[in-house]
Amino acid sequence: MWLHASCSLEFNAHVATPFLLMLRPRSGAQQWVAREQYVLLPSVPVAEFTDPFGNLCQRLVAPPGPFTIRTSSDIEAADAADAAPGAPFVEVQCLPDDTLPFLLPSRYCESDRFTQMASSLVAGWAPGYDQCTAIVRYIRETLQFVPGAGQQIISAVEVNERSEAVCRDMAHLGIALCRAVSIPARMVVGYLEALQPMDLHAWFEVYVGGRWYTCDPTQHNLHGGRVAVAYGRDAADVAIYSQFGDPVELLQMVVNVERLPGPPW
Repeated sequence: MWLHASCSLEFNAHVATPFLLMLRPRSGAQQWVAREQYVLLPSVPVAEFTDPFGNLCQRLVAPPGPFTIRTSSDIEAADAADAAPGAPFVEVQCLPDDTLPFLLPSRYCESDRFTQMASSLVAGWAPGYDQCTAIVRYIRETLQFVPGAGQQIISAVEVNERSEAVCRDMAHLGIALCRAVSIPARMVVGYLEALQPMDLHAWFEVYVGGRWYTCDPTQHNLHGGRVAVAYGRDAADVAIYSQFGDPVELLQMVVNVERLPGPPW
């Protein structure tokens, strides 16, 4: 399918403010970016670099006063994320080097504190993808997905003590539990077609059977086009914007995803 995804951010800065942005999706195995538009109002110089996780990042200094960032992309994506029941566990000594950072505890995913709990949850399940299915099922059954319920970023340990969570929180818990049974897991931020209410979305991916697979405890299935924008160990790595110095006001954020009838040409 073809999707048109857009994001508009409107700020008010009291002084010249450095920003680090992560708003450009990249083409990969699951998505092809055919067209992009990136508009800054007022226009300012931008420098782009690729971070250690392969994300496309932009650096700029916003001038004092109103400042707007508008991005849009036309992307070819799958109708649904792949599922792979029975995909085998990959022994740690056989994992690719670039998956190893996603095995370790991180700021918001304290996997070393979930060893006993994770082992109990996956008992009786085949090692690999099926264990991840058990973890996703646990999160869905114990946490209610409530969009907008948590503005503050919390860790997996804190999430596990609550009954409600946003997508980011549920991803943190899933990542921590998967890492606790030696399955690499990473956070993804991006777009999901037909998400209600529409917003940027977070889910996680697990490395089993020789590749990465999508897990999303907020959804009952993996249907709908997804567009990944950023990957990281947890939310600290995938902020769509970070500003430094005096706080700025986020006046408005508008996200939209719509299916196109065909290629955008």
